[in-house]
Amino acid sequence: MELAKITSKGQVTIPVDIRKKYGLTEGSKVLFLEEGDRVYLINSTMMALAELQQAFAGAAAEAGLTCEEDVIQMMKDYRERSKNK
Repeated sequence: MELAKITSKGQVTIPVDIRKKYGLTEGSKVLFLEEGDRVYLINSTMMALAELQQAFAGAAAEAGLTCEEDVIQMMKDYRERSKNK
């Protein structure tokens, strides 16, 4: 557990171990998520990736992609079609 103090301007320094663990660097954007009486600080990039993964869940199966080789072949086919346009 880490402790931080809020400044008069409402700023908080995120402890270095927490920044490293969650990939927070200068310029990173974070979300504040409230659940009941708790507030969670979330790396917005990681949250966006998780939402994207959820949005595309099942898309590979719908496209008939069952393994990495299927994806590679799909990309080869796409590149070939793009060349011929």
